[in-house]
Amino acid sequence: MSDTRAYDIQGIELTDDRYTVEQGLIRNKYRALDADGNVVLRGKQKLFKLKEEFPFVDGNGTEVFTVKAGGIIDVAGNYVLSDAQTGEDLVILDNDYSIFQDTWTIRDATTEETLAEITSRGAVVTLARNVVPFGGWIPHKYEITDRNGAHVGTIGGKLLSLRDRYEITIDDASSVPKEPVVAAAMVIDAIQGN
Repeated sequence: MSDTRAYDIQGIELTDDRYTVEQGLIRNKYRALDADGNVVLRGKQKLFKLKEEFPFVDGNGTEVFTVKAGGIIDVAGNYVLSDAQTGEDLVILDNDYSIFQDTWTIRDATTEETLAEITSRGAVVTLARNVVPFGGWIPHKYEITDRNGAHVGTIGGKLLSLRDRYEITIDDASSVPKEPVVAAAMVIDAIQGN
């Protein structure tokens, strides 16, 4: 079991087991709400950047971390999550894009050791989302697992909503840091046009 304190982000502490991520009416602008409906994170994709970048602020507007692409137009690649206050790279969100299954691996930024995986459930649904006209209206469902493949939680999209909305449920985060999971839900939606 790993010590998730090594991935703590200065200035934010996510302690709930459930979060709701909502996309704004303007594409690639997101907010995460805790179980009581309080905004705990907001993030948006910076426009006109060669490398995709997502700065995140807390509920008060203080910058807490940034997720930045490793390369230009990096649909299947690495995104580094850096603490805004310390400047330290904490984790890498590694996208292994496939037409049949979306897999995101959360890795330690220094050792590149796997901390967790976020995997879409169902090859048929993923294929339909990627090739069928209006497939983007089919909500994604992801399973979150730890480094050993044990269930940690889920990310589930809502069907037929005007803007994307995901419910994140973390059943056991003893070995998985929550902040990267919540950030990943927003980044996955923005990068893959969900």
